[in-house]
Amino acid sequence: MQYRTNPKNGDKLSTLGFGCMRFTDSLAGSFGVGGKFDAQKIEHLIKTAVDQGVNYFDTAYIYAGSEEMLGKTLANYGLRKEVYIATKLPVFMCRSKTDIDKYFDLQLERLQTDYIDYYLFHMLSDLSTWKKFLAWDIEAWIQSKKASGQIRQIGFSYHGPQHEFLALLDHYDWDFCQIQYNYSDENFQAGVTGLRKAAAKGMPVIIMEPLLGGKLANSLPPAAVESFKKADPNLAPAAWAFRWLWNQPEVTVVLSGMNRMEQLSENLLIAASSSPNMLSEGDLDAYENVRTIFNEANKIPCTGCHYCTPCPFGVDIPNCFTAYNTYCAISKSQGAMQYAMGTLLAGKPGYAGLCKKCGQCEKHCPQSIPIRASLDEVKKTMEGFRFKVMRIGVRLFIRKK
Repeated sequence: MQYRTNPKNGDKLSTLGFGCMRFTDSLAGSFGVGGKFDAQKIEHLIKTAVDQGVNYFDTAYIYAGSEEMLGKTLANYGLRKEVYIATKLPVFMCRSKTDIDKYFDLQLERLQTDYIDYYLFHMLSDLSTWKKFLAWDIEAWIQSKKASGQIRQIGFSYHGPQHEFLALLDHYDWDFCQIQYNYSDENFQAGVTGLRKAAAKGMPVIIMEPLLGGKLANSLPPAAVESFKKADPNLAPAAWAFRWLWNQPEVTVVLSGMNRMEQLSENLLIAASSSPNMLSEGDLDAYENVRTIFNEANKIPCTGCHYCTPCPFGVDIPNCFTAYNTYCAISKSQGAMQYAMGTLLAGKPGYAGLCKKCGQCEKHCPQSIPIRASLDEVKKTMEGFRFKVMRIGVRLFIRKK
């Protein structure tokens, strides 16, 4: 494992970080069944990661069961002092000053620890929200927690326009920050400008969504995959995505939401062979080609984070968008089948036509997607005659049962 140094305190942070948001991902039946954990498999995955040198683990209050699972595993194997725990205060859930301690104390309990190495304000996306916390005397709270050793480093995770990110950097002496960043659009949100400014201030920059919710690994259009193969047939799309990030010296840690041993093994190999300024001009040309192809095909920039769920009317928003993007970018038949299987035949209907346009989802979307309008487009494209016939058939079958 390679490490990059936090210039603020000298911590040697593994370039590959473990993102714990997707513990419940039931892909291939690996971990989650009905939202429940396969604790034994998760513990084994975390322990293996630590054994292989991964020392940065990122979780959050709102990641269901994640803090508890991480805390239990580290305690069971005596690994707490070998890793850096990063977790996040749920900013949008704080209604008063007293909520801050309420959530923080509960997080310590969940994580079975008496200190947090890297503590973030979760989705702090504009200066006005930060000023609300300043009015609650948050600076004194931070100083108190640092003095007691309960918080080692203070930072924020960001989803918002670039100008607000730059303003936040200048408004407080942050220790670190976490941004969404990948090759699909280096100017999205904080972007390369924000990355470089944060690094110039001596801040470690933690990267989330390096694969855009898996799209840059598993859902590239065939033409994009072929473009990468021509440049280097030995590298998988995920490797290209990670290498683009580790090529930049301003990047400290790249988080990956690994929920299978194969993913961990692959990512460890990529990390071991990656270093700053390693990409050639030919490599950079390949990224430019793939970026153009991908952005033309990826109609809705959903990462599958599920912040928009649950929908009060049952719409499975991420599944709707994933199937729609598959329909547009990869295969119409595959996308249509994915849509029917995922939103109509998955036990509980979740298709786009159920949307009542309440707008609750849009308040929580980190990508600022116009979800209601996008669901309208999904409905028009995906819910044609065949889908309607299938929907009627499903209803009749349910009634007979």
